[in-house]
Amino acid sequence: MLSFNEKLKKSIKTKRSHLCVGLDISPEGLGNKNTSLSDLKDHTLKIINATQDLAVAFKPNLGFYERWGSQGFQWLEQTIEIFDEETIVIGDAKRGDIGNTAKQYAQSLFNHFNFDAVTLNPYMGYDSIEPFIMDPTKGVFVLCRTSNKSASDFQNFEDQSSNALFESVAEACYDWNTNDNIGLVVGATAPKEIKRVRKKAPGLPLLIPGVGNQGGDLDQSMRNGNTNGISIINVSRSIIFSGDLSEYSIRNAAKHYLEKMRSLINDK
Repeated sequence: MLSFNEKLKKSIKTKRSHLCVGLDISPEGLGNKNTSLSDLKDHTLKIINATQDLAVAFKPNLGFYERWGSQGFQWLEQTIEIFDEETIVIGDAKRGDIGNTAKQYAQSLFNHFNFDAVTLNPYMGYDSIEPFIMDPTKGVFVLCRTSNKSASDFQNFEDQSSNALFESVAEACYDWNTNDNIGLVVGATAPKEIKRVRKKAPGLPLLIPGVGNQGGDLDQSMRNGNTNGISIINVSRSIIFSGDLSEYSIRNAAKHYLEKMRSLINDK
């Protein structure tokens, strides 16, 4: 039985891909606030059909589904059923509670929705992580140094040893990774911090969002993220809302990123 991190490594090698497609699908993204849920479902299917052979992972963002209430949860369930067994599906839930609540979230995300991995917020400490890492075959990506503009408000606070908070998170997750199923979220908008995270958590997989519309540095993210470990690069809007929104445009956008990533890996 492969651990989650071993499964991810194998999938990256098999598909020769580091691409993760973020599913952040909304009427606003499609340019029409009156777009129906049925239209969003059709667009989701279009994205997956166009890119599943190119991407190592997909990352449905739960907020975009929860917006629609029970119909949105049904849409999420239908979406997950589309993926083949080789595709890694990451539930972008950013859960961060403790105790019985955390256990219920883990049951929901892993056993009901059947995600391969989820994103977690570590602010409440190990108690908020433990229920999600008991099964080595299921993975977590812990928020470490995120891609948003105000990430440094808290994440860059330094202790007396000049250790930033995000570095403390990386060190803790490295120690907690006894089941080989913990990774870290580090934004492409902070390429220097990726290097610092790599020093604190060698070998842990990185999920790197922020490339594309957020202006993240793909070159440095690939080089730094895949030194002393592996990374997957999440691209959302630049792929899922590309061109004329046809399968052809979506696939071409995904291929563009995939070819860049392969070139950067070969140049390392």
